[in-house]
Amino acid sequence: MSKKRKYSKYDKKKYGWLHFAIEFVAGIAVFLLVVSFVVGVAKVDGVSMYPTLKNNQPVIYNRLENSYQYGDIVAIKMPSGSNYVKRVIGVAGDTIELKDGKVSVNGKIVDEPYATQPTEPENERVLYLLTVGEGELFVLGDNRPESVDSRDFGCVILENVKGKLLGKH
Repeated sequence: MSKKRKYSKYDKKKYGWLHFAIEFVAGIAVFLLVVSFVVGVAKVDGVSMYPTLKNNQPVIYNRLENSYQYGDIVAIKMPSGSNYVKRVIGVAGDTIELKDGKVSVNGKIVDEPYATQPTEPENERVLYLLTVGEGELFVLGDNRPESVDSRDFGCVILENVKGKLLGKH
């Protein structure tokens, strides 16, 4: 006849740390999976999005977002390795014009209360009227004189967009 062990109140104390450790490790694993596949964290580098976003401000973006529209703020990883946070001004098929310090999308001047200064073309490499190609975005920083954006490097391909910022418009 085998004896059954009776659990005492001391067994909970003895193995309580093990349950805590397992729950802690599982929590960390879930957190890392979410950060790896669902959301990402970036840091604003510079003043190109001021006053909407400040230098060194951490931001969270949704990695699963794959449709963008005018006004969305996105995190971008450029082929050079640089990371940018910029505002979407145009999507595939939109025609962009920069004239007299104003931005026109599809022939209509857009209201940009977040833009701190007039929007001027930066160089002759990007010509206007510009039509945003399929699978591309035209992006600008809110602080136009201080921003390196689509006026400098042209449209951004969607493969370089890391995601749309959460809670910022």
